[in-house]
Amino acid sequence: MLSLYEASYFSFEGESLLDEGLAFSTIYLKNLSGANVTKGLAEQAYSKRPDANQVLLEIAKRDFNKVQCTLQRDLKEVSRWWVDMGLAKKLSFIRDRLMECFFWSVGIVSEPQQRHVRKGLTKVAALFLMAFHYVLMLLRWDIKAVENLPDYMKLCFLALYNTVNEMWADLCKAFLKETTWRYNKQIPTFEEYIDTAWISVSGVVFLLHTYFLLTPKITKQALECLENHHNLLRWPSLIFRLCNDLSTFEAEVQRGETANSISCMTRGSMNVSEEFAREYISNMVQNSWKKLNKDGASGSPFTEKFVQAARNLARISQCVYQYGDWHGAPDTRAKNRILSVIIDPIKGP
Repeated sequence: MLSLYEASYFSFEGESLLDEGLAFSTIYLKNLSGANVTKGLAEQAYSKRPDANQVLLEIAKRDFNKVQCTLQRDLKEVSRWWVDMGLAKKLSFIRDRLMECFFWSVGIVSEPQQRHVRKGLTKVAALFLMAFHYVLMLLRWDIKAVENLPDYMKLCFLALYNTVNEMWADLCKAFLKETTWRYNKQIPTFEEYIDTAWISVSGVVFLLHTYFLLTPKITKQALECLENHHNLLRWPSLIFRLCNDLSTFEAEVQRGETANSISCMTRGSMNVSEEFAREYISNMVQNSWKKLNKDGASGSPFTEKFVQAARNLARISQCVYQYGDWHGAPDTRAKNRILSVIIDPIKGP
């Protein structure tokens, strides 16, 4: 039953049989007692089987610990880069979340041999979060905030103002539109929000850089697809955004922000209940997965490694946002448990 439940997430649009399998297996598993569920999960673990090969288990544990050593070394190197940059120390107001950025990069590209990709993505994410702060300052046009900055920071501010429309044209346009909605407390229509929101999150930034870091032979056809926002950029980024919205809605309402898919449905022209909005958006996430599965399986100019990275972005998004938002409202126990995958080794028998 667990295998049926997991297999149903690889379905395409229109595969009603797998939809029925998902519904049936979900109800069945939820109706089981906690003990039975635990037993079922344990039976899937190879180490719990009576016929388990102990030599194979020991090799697997050593391999796991070797991969962890690689990840720890990667983290040390990007941490050294971050400290040497001096941004967190000199600019106390920026988002210093290097560990979270690194975890996202591991979720997207986990293979030990892809160290340069993980480190590159971590750096991109950390700098993107810093740039996010400046864009908010621009849109709020907080003159006092600019006047209080030291001269070298004023230069950064003006440099961003003069170049923001030249960089990442569509990305910045969508990002600025959404942030304008947020800080002017405007409520766009749900269609306007969805049309813009998927491209305004850092998922697109992650995937664009992943392509160049991961692909040794860049093709003209692939570049054109990236420029035209191929669906392998669209669907993971939309899943990223919607999972974020489902997790952060309550905190954003308390801050008075309105640019959230749930807000657009509950407080905009649709005027539906929060419960309906959450169910509707959860269904959108499932449908986006089906579209991603289909586009990933069909022919494209991208390598299989990049296709897998696109899927992994959707996976890590759901992994992170089902336990809070990791930033303003994290689930501390879940966060520590997930991060322990990187920090804690598996002990031998």
